[in-house]
Amino acid sequence: MPIPRSAPVGRQLLRDDVHGRLRDAIIDGTFEPGEQLRDAELAAWLGVSRTPVREALLRLAQTGLVVARPGRSTTVSTISATAVREARDVVAAMHELAVREAVPRLTPDDLDEMRAAEARFEEAVAAGDVEAALRADDELHGVPVRVCGNRALATVLDQFVPVLRRAERLRFASAGARESVARHHDLVRLCGEGDAEGAASVVLDTFHALSTDDGE
Repeated sequence: MPIPRSAPVGRQLLRDDVHGRLRDAIIDGTFEPGEQLRDAELAAWLGVSRTPVREALLRLAQTGLVVARPGRSTTVSTISATAVREARDVVAAMHELAVREAVPRLTPDDLDEMRAAEARFEEAVAAGDVEAALRADDELHGVPVRVCGNRALATVLDQFVPVLRRAERLRFASAGARESVARHHDLVRLCGEGDAEGAASVVLDTFHALSTDDGE
């Protein structure tokens, strides 16, 4: 039986790196909604060939971060209220499930990690540092996701969190970030008390508090 030829590891890493860098540039506003993305220009910017750029743009189109019009153009998508609402509901449900499954398994070290991330988030919000707030938020919610060990859940989050991220940036730059501080405090407290149902309810409210108005 002939053995299928697999892609070299280096090529896969390159594709993932190009995808990640383009995704992050859209999320952080380097490429603005409505901006046209030309694969030749992006390839020159990243110092790669056009092939991984085209593959990355196809992946980004699948998650809704770009709009691809075959034979015409590829542009950064607008922050659609509908897309944000749909992604928010999926992400909220995944984090609710992660917390419900993880709380009984959280170790003292896991809880310390969540408390440290909570403190960093509060400091970042007070300082108006949106990037640091986003990192701390990811670290906090990432603990239950890691502990629950559900790979399918993590895959779904990888797909839909980027759609939500631009709206999260807007929220963390607004007065609504202070409400997230309080919810994070409740989440960590309930996790520490072993209250899986209460913690799951709080995390669901936390993501549903991301109003679709933030995605307009």
